[in-house]
Amino acid sequence: MENQNPPEGHSTGHKRRVRYKGTHPRKFEEKYKELQPEKYADTVAKVIRKGSTPAGTHISIMVKEILDFLQIQPGQKGLDATLGYGGHTKAMLQCLEGRGHMVALDIDPIESGKTKERLENQGFGEGILTIKLLNFANIDEVAKTHGPFDFMLADLGVSSMQIDNPNRGFSYKVEGPLDLRLNPEKGESASERLHHVTEEELEGMLWENADEPYASEIARAVMTQIRRGNKLASTTSLREIIEHTLSEIPEIKKLSLEKQKETIKKSCQRTFQAIRIDVNSEFEVLETFLEKLPEVLASGGRVAILTFHSGEDRLVKKSFKRFQREGVYREISTDVIRPSKEECLQNGRARSTKMRWAVKA
Repeated sequence: MENQNPPEGHSTGHKRRVRYKGTHPRKFEEKYKELQPEKYADTVAKVIRKGSTPAGTHISIMVKEILDFLQIQPGQKGLDATLGYGGHTKAMLQCLEGRGHMVALDIDPIESGKTKERLENQGFGEGILTIKLLNFANIDEVAKTHGPFDFMLADLGVSSMQIDNPNRGFSYKVEGPLDLRLNPEKGESASERLHHVTEEELEGMLWENADEPYASEIARAVMTQIRRGNKLASTTSLREIIEHTLSEIPEIKKLSLEKQKETIKKSCQRTFQAIRIDVNSEFEVLETFLEKLPEVLASGGRVAILTFHSGEDRLVKKSFKRFQREGVYREISTDVIRPSKEECLQNGRARSTKMRWAVKA
């Protein structure tokens, strides 16, 4: 019989999907149906009904509340400062009814290209949407050619497709490189950053960026490992240091096994959050954005901002109040707006969300 195998160096063009053990895929790269939502819509819908976020996708938070506030009218100009998966952008574009224009910004070269293609396929091309690979601290540059803006949104959360992809190193739950950069092509990775800070600097980072109660213990343990020559290159290596350190603290050892696990889990979350904020200079970027915000809004322009931890919310609240006192904003939200109970049940990642808004005079 003639040899059916292709010649050496020749590709048939067909690539088999990743195989997985058991009846259901567990690893990110194995979830081929969730990673192809256009082809397997039923599977994606089933995952969402269970209260989970499908791999490689993102469920936009508080869409109704945002649209209710922004009051977008056809013909207006808008800016989505944080494009992400594009769910919020799409909802705002639909309000324009084909008239007007939107600009969307993102610094993630991996995901922004995918989102641009997805939105174009849904009918939102360059005629109504301009996507720029740009940090939202540079909104004044965008406004020179596209502003001033009648409505704006900034969703400060990290997108689910970034968190879930182990290659991005955002989650302590899965093995991956300790990276944490929103733009992996620029700057230091989290691993590199940890090797360039002092114990005091790391302790301050954990406390200031995440209110971590065991900042001192974690910082000491991390720096001890680094001084011993152990390179923290993976998410697992950092998580194991946190777990071992906290499991030896007397007040934690007194807790029930369930409460010990919960306490350690929260410290892992806060530690990764604190380092991510530092690696991406998130507070500095947000402060710059808030300072430039009034000058890029049109008179009567509306802006909504979603925050996900107390440090971000404090900065937004402080800025809005200051500009209101100075007469720049005619009205601001007096209290934070939170997602509904129903939304939190459907999307657990919505629970920590806070929304604040302002209207320019």
